Amino acid sequence: MRGAAPGTRETELLSPLNAVETVHAVMLAGGSAFGLDAAGGVMRWLDERGIGAKVGPARIPIVPAAILFDLWVGDASIRPDAASGYAACEAASSEPVAEGNVGAGTGAAVGKLFGIDRAMRGGLGSASVTVGGITVAALVAVNAIGDVIDPQTGEPIAGARSEDGKRLQGTMRSMLRGELLAPMQPGSATTLGIVATDAVLTKAQANKMAQMAHDGFARSINPVHTMSDGDTIFALATGASGASANLTLIAHSVPK
Repeated sequence: MRGAAPGTRETELLSPLNAVETVHAVMLAGGSAFGLDAAGGVMRWLDERGIGAKVGPARIPIVPAAILFDLWVGDASIRPDAASGYAACEAASSEPVAEGNVGAGTGAAVGKLFGIDRAMRGGLGSASVTVGGITVAALVAVNAIGDVIDPQTGEPIAGARSEDGKRLQGTMRSMLRGELLAPMQPGSATTLGIVATDAVLTKAQANKMAQMAHDGFARSINPVHTMSDGDTIFALATGASGASANLTLIAHSVPK
């Protein structure tokens, strides 16, 4: 977590200092703190199938979760709940993931430093790459307070619009000129990501991969990791390939 205002559940156990080595699902949602309820539905779906960590007489599904603030868009009283989390599990498949204003990206917006009226829609996106027989993939719900920029040119490609709505404002350039920003509250944005590989990694290596993956946020969002964002990345290693790999290669192969 690099943002100053994260909304999360079951994330402290992911520290390499703590005991749990395996999680059974990761949940991303909108709805601000209300959206964390969706993780309960994910737990129920897993529990019904006997999936979880064996603890005494029970199996406890381990479901780390993170939410983003999207209550600016649409009806703020409509938020993900446990039924939403359960339905997401029912709908899950090995087919390519839906992208755009779906799932955790349904109400996402970017470029909010001049007010939500001058922002643009964000959303959910994914990409993957295979290097040396090992696949690395990323899934990101982009709901940044800042602009999305082209890392090759540094120019904004989505974000805050001019007052007439006809062009991109260029948030960082405007800030450096001293232009007045809209007052923003902590936790009113947040970009969430998952990076995953089929390589074999230790828990400490997975944590390092998540840390390095934040470089992708820094290259593609400006400003990023602000007081209004709760930017969080989860890293997963399934080990399905059975192969170990150089962590530097894996982490810097993540699509950015």
